[in-house]
Amino acid sequence: MIDGLPLIDAHVHVPLLGTLKPAWVRWARDFGQDGLLEEVWDAQGRPRPALLDAHFAAQGVDMALLFCEYSPKATGTQSFEDLLPIVEHNPARFRPVANVNPHLHFPIADEVRRQLGLGAAALKLHPVHGGFRCDDAALYPAYHVLEEQGVPLVVHCGTSSFPGSANENADPAFLIPVVRDFPGLNIVLAHGGRGWWYDAAAFLALSHDTVWLELSGLPPKRLPEYYARYDLTRLARKWIFGTDWPGVPGVAANARAVAGLLPDDVAGAVLAGNAARVYAGLRGHGGTALP
Repeated sequence: MIDGLPLIDAHVHVPLLGTLKPAWVRWARDFGQDGLLEEVWDAQGRPRPALLDAHFAAQGVDMALLFCEYSPKATGTQSFEDLLPIVEHNPARFRPVANVNPHLHFPIADEVRRQLGLGAAALKLHPVHGGFRCDDAALYPAYHVLEEQGVPLVVHCGTSSFPGSANENADPAFLIPVVRDFPGLNIVLAHGGRGWWYDAAAFLALSHDTVWLELSGLPPKRLPEYYARYDLTRLARKWIFGTDWPGVPGVAANARAVAGLLPDDVAGAVLAGNAARVYAGLRGHGGTALP
């Protein structure tokens, strides 16, 4: 908890460093806490579960959603199985998030079911790094699985500076047919439309009960600027807190900064309550009393 409020970080990366392109490691060093990679990862580039657990506990994080990614053209391959030792160390704090790439996984529905069966709380798609659009019919079998099982879809919705990125694929307009065709599927827009799509992402979230904005990679002090055309408190009722750790100076500092923009009841929903409702199996997970 942080300042008496439960805290879920819905966007965390803990890969094996040796599976990634050098640009990812540079990003983590440039934007993250000094010395963090040396503190939490061992000399072979493997995350150390006990130290990772202690780090997030010190930051007040009750739960962290751990991402993997199959994007060999951009950042590299971060295997879903690499997350499992961390989850096994403390399943009360850590939950994995599935990932697929339609260029690599077929039949895609089978791979989604496999990762969900291993405990994934959501499916993350990265169209920018993976080189695809989310309205691709090849992804529809995956969406059917998610809707059937009540598991949300997380989509990278924002620009990326990594070499090999296809930023045009982040346009939230590509999700309009998905929202229409899968009315029971919660869709989380990671990075909240970062770059060129803040207004479009916000409009989509306010127009559809099933669409949410996740705040990873967005400096909290600039949120009023990014969403200047909207009533911030009203829009924040559709926000989900996330950091893009380790590319953030500190989780606790970000959480306090976001909460400081909002009334107490809305802050509680943003920091944990919305995620607890949207992601699979998070409400009451690990005995945490979530709103």
